[in-house]
Amino acid sequence: MSRSILASIALAAMAALPAYAAEGKRIEIKGELIDTWCYFSGVMGGPEAVVGSAHHTCAMWCAAGGIPVGLLGEDGEVYMVLKLPEDDASNGGETFLTLTNDTIEAEGMHYERDGINYLVVSKVVSNDGIPNETHEDFGVIPGNVIPDSVVDKVLEEG
Repeated sequence: MSRSILASIALAAMAALPAYAAEGKRIEIKGELIDTWCYFSGVMGGPEAVVGSAHHTCAMWCAAGGIPVGLLGEDGEVYMVLKLPEDDASNGGETFLTLTNDTIEAEGMHYERDGINYLVVSKVVSNDGIPNETHEDFGVIPGNVIPDSVVDKVLEEG
């Protein structure tokens, strides 16, 4: 069979397939930018322990390492953030490192597929910083982010 015939058959087969592209919806949403690995895996504790100021440093490490960033919406749903404005890279770019655990209001496109919410943020409308001060209840998670000099000082003071 010639290549042109094979190419024609392949094009016809692709045209016959149903379109599976997810259809997006423009939304405005408010929530906290979170580390999805620790939130879903439970490796650092329950969902209440891995949000806010207690988990800030770990969330930055995970994002810098490529772990997908999420937005925990006020509706309780987690939206996987595919893109933040002004980042050439996807989810773990420098913009996220400055917004980790901040509660933001964002505009963007929401996509849902197979029960998972995805969000492409086009604009951060407002930023409340890290109002969720969980370190008083949970300490710093993970504990190894506390410098040894601070631990030694606390132990000395008793």
